[in-house]
Amino acid sequence: MRKVITYGTFDLFHKGHYNILKRAKDNGDYLIVGVTGENYDIGRGKLNVHDTLATRIENVKKTGLADEIIVEEYLGQKIGDIIKYDVDAFVIGDDWVGKFDHLSKYCEMIYLERTKGISSTQIRQETFDHYDIGMVCDIADDNGIIDEAKLLSGFEVKNVYFDDKSIADDFFKRFEVENNFDDFDEMLDSSDIIYVHCSVEKRIDYIRHALKAEKHVIYDPPATINPDELKELFEIARKNKVILMENIKMVHIFVFNQLLWMTQGGLIGDILSFNCSISKLDDNRSNLFYDLSTLCLLLMLKIMGQDYLKSDFKVTKSGDDIEFASMYFDYPKGIAVINAGNKIRVNNQLEIIGSEGTIRMFGDWWKCKHFEIHKPGLSDVEVFNTNFEGDGFKYLIKELSRMLATDRINTKAILEEESLKIVEIFNEIDKKE
Repeated sequence: MRKVITYGTFDLFHKGHYNILKRAKDNGDYLIVGVTGENYDIGRGKLNVHDTLATRIENVKKTGLADEIIVEEYLGQKIGDIIKYDVDAFVIGDDWVGKFDHLSKYCEMIYLERTKGISSTQIRQETFDHYDIGMVCDIADDNGIIDEAKLLSGFEVKNVYFDDKSIADDFFKRFEVENNFDDFDEMLDSSDIIYVHCSVEKRIDYIRHALKAEKHVIYDPPATINPDELKELFEIARKNKVILMENIKMVHIFVFNQLLWMTQGGLIGDILSFNCSISKLDDNRSNLFYDLSTLCLLLMLKIMGQDYLKSDFKVTKSGDDIEFASMYFDYPKGIAVINAGNKIRVNNQLEIIGSEGTIRMFGDWWKCKHFEIHKPGLSDVEVFNTNFEGDGFKYLIKELSRMLATDRINTKAILEEESLKIVEIFNEIDKKE
C-alpha cells in the first residue's frame, strides 16, 4: 500500500483545497492529511486563520478523501510524521517548490500546481471588513504597527497625524503611510481605529476625543495617571460601544499565557517572591517610566493579585520626570519588588520564586520569547519558548479582530480593574517627593 501525506491550514475551505486533496489521493492508496494547529499557526505568525481547528478538520473530513487526519503542532514535525507513518510520498502545492526538498531523503517529493484564481487570502479580502488605522505620533517611530498590521487581512495603517510636526520628514523617510493629516479631526473622519503613540502627558486628550468620535482606540499605556480620568475613558467607550485597548503586546503571546498557567495553576507552588526590573534608553519621550512600569505592574497583578497588604515606593526625580523607582508590595504569602529606570539603567530581568520551583526570564522579558523553570533538586532546566517574531503588534491586532468580529468590546486580556489599579499606583508614586 502506497501512503501519501500532505499538510495545510485549510482555512475557509474552497475548491483549491479540494483539488489538492483529490490529486494527493490520486498519487497513492492511503492519504494522511496534516492540519495545522492553532498554537502552531500563531507561533509562526500566521494570524489570518479564520476557522477553528475543529472546523478545518471537519471540512477536510467531509471531502471523504482523507484516510487519516493528524494535527501539525510544531516546527519540524513533518520528518517525524513521515517516519512514524511510513510515508512513501509527500504532496504539497507548487508555491512551496524547493522549500521541502530536504524531505526527499525520507520519501518522494511531489509538488502539485495550485488551482488558479482562488485562495483563502482572496476570500478573506472579499469577505471580511476592512479597517483603516490612524496614528497619533510625537516620535519618528511606529512601534512596529505599520508592517505588522499588513499581516492580517482587513487592517492597514493609512493615516498619520503628528503631534510634533518637526518629526514628519524623518518619519516618512522610514515608513510608508498613505495620508498625512494636519488636522486631528480630519484624520478621525478617515480612520476606523486610532493608535495613540505619544508621551503620557498628551494621551488623555487624544484618547478622549477619539472615543467621543466613536472610534476604536489602541493606546500606549497608561492613558493617564489620574484614576478618575481613566474611569471617564472606560465610561465613554462603553457608552459609544467602542473598544479601548492597551498596547501591551505581551499578553497576546502564547508564552505569556504559559507563564500565567505555570504560576496561577500552582505548578511552581505558592509564589513567595516576584522580582522584576526594566529600563530602556532608546526612546526620547518624556516620563517613559510610566510606560515601562506598566509592563511590570500588570504582570505582578496577574500573578500575585491585587490584594497586597501594603506598598512602599523609593523615587528619584529630575524635575517632573521620574528617573528611577523601586516599588515594594507586601502580600499575605510573599513579596513583590519592581525596579524601573527611565534614564537610569537597570538590568532587564524577571524572577518568580515559588515553593516548588523558580521561573526566570532575562533581557527583554516583556517580549516573552522564552522562560526557564528551575526545579529544586534537579540539574536540568526546562525551557518554554515560542517562534515569536517582530514587535508583537500582529498578535494584539489579531485579538482586536476577534473582538470586532464577535462584538466582544468588553472582553479583553487586560481587565479594567487591573488598568485602574496600575493608575492608582502611579498616582501614589507621583505624589512622592
